[in-house]
Amino acid sequence: MTGPTPPARDEAAVARFVERFALILTDAGWPRMPSRIFASLLASDDGTRTAADLATHLQISPAAVSGGVRYLTDIGLATKERSPGARRDHYRVRDDLWFETLMRREQQISRWVQSVKEGIQAVGPTTPAGHRLELTRDFFEFLQTELPTLVANWQRPSPP
Repeated sequence: MTGPTPPARDEAAVARFVERFALILTDAGWPRMPSRIFASLLASDDGTRTAADLATHLQISPAAVSGGVRYLTDIGLATKERSPGARRDHYRVRDDLWFETLMRREQQISRWVQSVKEGIQAVGPTTPAGHRLELTRDFFEFLQTELPTLVANWQRPSPP
């Protein structure tokens, strides 16, 4: 006995999602092309696309693809892969992307805490800037404390 047939992929709806999600990322401060490329990778069934696929799906130039994927690989949100014997690179987002990103963020937060502590000493802890930096340090330290619990509570979804 087989289960229900999954609905057919609606490419027009997928394209609308990619553009809407990219706009949300852009509103949050991401550059426009990396936002569109990232959304396109997320929406692909296997999480991968070649540069040519990205250019076609997003109707952008190869140069725009190159710059966008460079940005995404530099910040660790996509990887560049090539199969043995293949001539084209594939760009991929991992299924556990957000978990891995959060784990890297934990290391960054430690550096931020240390830097802010230095800033507090530089501006003086009793100054208005010192107070603001102490609040910043307190927030980052709160994140450091809570992240392990958050990660422990995360239940990774099973692959479909």
